[in-house]
Amino acid sequence: MVPLNGSGVNWPLQAPSPQDRRWLRVEDVSAVAACRNAALNLAERLRFPATRTDQLALAVTEAASNLHKHATAGFLWLGVNRDGDPPAIDLDTIDAAPGLPDVPAAQRDGHPTAGTLGIGLGAIQRLADSCDLYSRPGRGTALAARFRPRGATFPAATHWAGLIRPIDGETECGDAYAAAFAGDTITAVMCDGLGHGPLAAAAAAAGVAAFLDDPSGDPAALLGRVHRRMAGTRGGAVGVVQLGDGIARFSGLGNIAASILAEGRRKSMISIPGIAGHQARTIRQFDYELPPGAAVVLHSDGVSARWEAAALPALETRDPLVIAAVLLAEAGVHRDDAGILVLKP
Repeated sequence: MVPLNGSGVNWPLQAPSPQDRRWLRVEDVSAVAACRNAALNLAERLRFPATRTDQLALAVTEAASNLHKHATAGFLWLGVNRDGDPPAIDLDTIDAAPGLPDVPAAQRDGHPTAGTLGIGLGAIQRLADSCDLYSRPGRGTALAARFRPRGATFPAATHWAGLIRPIDGETECGDAYAAAFAGDTITAVMCDGLGHGPLAAAAAAAGVAAFLDDPSGDPAALLGRVHRRMAGTRGGAVGVVQLGDGIARFSGLGNIAASILAEGRRKSMISIPGIAGHQARTIRQFDYELPPGAAVVLHSDGVSARWEAAALPALETRDPLVIAAVLLAEAGVHRDDAGILVLKP
C-alpha cells in the first residue's frame, strides 16, 4: 500500500478498468482455451515471470475445466489486483449448481468428482498464493485464488475485494468502487452510474475520482463532494462507508445497498432517496455497531437486495473475494451492470 499524501491516506483498491478484467462464460470445452488465453494475455501485459505465468495458466485451465465438466451457469473472472507491487492477478469462478457435498475432500488432490480424477481444486490451491472456496450442496460453488509474481510485496491480510460485471453486450461497466486506509480506518465508495455503457461508466468514474481526491473525511462530507462532482454527468447512486473503532458509518444517496454481515445475520444500512449529481434534498450519515468478525457489503441494484444471510452460513468468515463472488452468483442480475464491494476491517 502506497501513501499518497501527508495525512497517511493510501488507496490500493479501485475497480479494474476494462483492460484489467475478463468475464468469461464457460459453457463448452472451447471456453477452457479462451480462459487460458485470457490469463496468458494478462500475465504477459503485467510481465509475469515465465514460470509463474505457466502456473497461472495451469490453474485457470483446471478451474475452467471444472466448470465445463461439473457446473451449470459457470463463469470465470480474471482481474488485475494492484494492492501490491508489482500487480497480481485474481481468479474467481462462480456457478449455479450442483455444489460440493464435502469441500475439504474436494480440495485434496486425487479426490474423485463426478467420475474424473479430481485433481483440479487441489492443484489450484497448491499453485495460488491464497485460495478459498465456498460451496453449498444443490446451490453452487465460488472459488477465489490470487497469483502474485514471486517477490511481490502485498499486505499481510486481505481487508477488501470487489467485483464488477457489465450488462451483457457491454464492455464498460457503469458500476465502480474504491477503498482507502487511513491509519486503522477503512473508507470506501460504491458508485452506480445511471443506465449502462460509456456514459454510466463516466458518471461512476467521476464519483470515484471525487472520493479519491481526499478519502479521509467522514462519509457525509465525502458523499457531498461526490454529489457536486457528478453534476456534469448523468448522475447515479452512491454509497460511502467508513469502518473503525467498532462502528460502521454510512451515507448513501440512491439505491446502493449496504449491509453488515455478522453471525449469520444481515443488518441493512439506510440510504436516502436521490440521484447523486442531480437531486439530493438532504445528505445524512448513520452509525451502526460493527461486531467483531463482521463483513460489510456494498452493492448496486445489479445485485438483488433479496439475498438472505441465513442461506449462506458463515459466509462472513471467508475471503472478501469469495464473499463477493458468492453474492454475485446468488443475486447478480444479467440485465444490468453489477458491482459489489466487500470490506473486512
